[in-house]
Amino acid sequence: MRPLRLLALVLLHAAAACAQADGLLQSVEPAPSSSVTISGEEVAGTGEPPRQAPASAGEIGPTEPSSVGVAAPEDLPPAIPFDLTMDDLIQTGLMNSPAVAQAGARVDALRGRWVQAGLPPNPTVGYVGTELGQDARGGQNGGFAGQEFITGGKLRLDRVTVAREIQRANQQLAATQLRVSTDVRKAAYAVLVAQRRVELAETLTQLSGQAVQASRDLQEAQEIPRAGLLQSELEQQNAAIISQTARNAYSSAWRQLTAIIGSDLPPQPIAGDVSQLPAMLDWDEQLARVTTTSPEIGAAVADIMRAQSALRRAGVEPIPNITTQFSVQYDESTNYTIGGVQAGIPLPLWNRNQGGIRQARAEVGEARRNAERVELDLKRRLAEAFQIYATARTQAETYATSILPKAQETFELVQRGYRLGEIGYLDLLTAQRTYSQTNLAYLDALAALWSSYSEIDGLLLSGSLVAPPQ
Repeated sequence: MRPLRLLALVLLHAAAACAQADGLLQSVEPAPSSSVTISGEEVAGTGEPPRQAPASAGEIGPTEPSSVGVAAPEDLPPAIPFDLTMDDLIQTGLMNSPAVAQAGARVDALRGRWVQAGLPPNPTVGYVGTELGQDARGGQNGGFAGQEFITGGKLRLDRVTVAREIQRANQQLAATQLRVSTDVRKAAYAVLVAQRRVELAETLTQLSGQAVQASRDLQEAQEIPRAGLLQSELEQQNAAIISQTARNAYSSAWRQLTAIIGSDLPPQPIAGDVSQLPAMLDWDEQLARVTTTSPEIGAAVADIMRAQSALRRAGVEPIPNITTQFSVQYDESTNYTIGGVQAGIPLPLWNRNQGGIRQARAEVGEARRNAERVELDLKRRLAEAFQIYATARTQAETYATSILPKAQETFELVQRGYRLGEIGYLDLLTAQRTYSQTNLAYLDALAALWSSYSEIDGLLLSGSLVAPPQ
């Protein structure tokens, strides 16, 4: 019965040590809040892992990682009988995007790390025997239980540091969602513009065919030389090349769109009219919007807070942990039960984590500089995108209100006069080329306008299929 009693005593000591360790963890006071100021804004910190709402281009915020998933291909309809809307495409892209799922998995992994970071060490139990074999006796036999107690709030600070990493990962998740949305918008507008190019190419092909027929009639009537007919036929062949090029461009644009949304949808109409110009943007408003709501800024701020937490954690590292051990033994020679207690701490004489504190302090400075760099880079990228937007909008508006109507009217007048033999074929070719070039330039302006507008509206975040930032 004595060994059973000894084992029971050991287990009781182990349970007591676990309860004490858990009570110590629960009694640790909350971490002091930290704050950082970027662009005149102060961000407060807490020790809890953040959970944030879904983001949109108008209101930026990370989403709950548990809501991120990849839809199975069979869940998607093979074809949609009505025009696809922009929202349909964006939602499909967000559901199927491997980048969004990858960013969500990174957040989930950090949440698991947050749980693990706050757990105390497990107690140790074992057998202890001394004076074995002395005087042909069994000596002293028993068991022990030990526990290391983490001091200085290290476990709490470990969780605070991981919580800052979760905040940064949430901002990166929001950035990834915006990248997908921006890429879908840009690809969808590219499809719409490509469709307009196909329609324009078909119109040019018809017009060039009419010009060839008119040239043949005039050449048979000996009103123009054969060179005029040949020139008209050359323009018809050029129109055929433009038509084929436009169709190839449309196929490429549609394939790029399906790659971004992760669904092999067959080519079908997309709801939208690229000739309806987007809203007028103001530089100062967009600069303030980008620099205050961009997830890139949010991630940089979270990185500063993580570095500050790591610095506080490095500062308490020299505080020694307490190691305890309780033992119970039975002395075979005296038939006495012997108890023992041990407690110890390492003396921080030589290693007081000087290097770790210095490293953590330098990382805080690095994180602050990185936030400044991100803000300046956003301003530079916005300047580029805004210049393209402003130029393209002016061009598109001018073409739509002035140049295209005049080119259309000129071409119709020249075409009518050429059929009547009142205008030469060179004037017809010039008017036809002008009409073709102005319409193609108009579509180029629309493509640049909608691409730059989508970029600005998406807080300058695109490229969802490139390797994610680490």
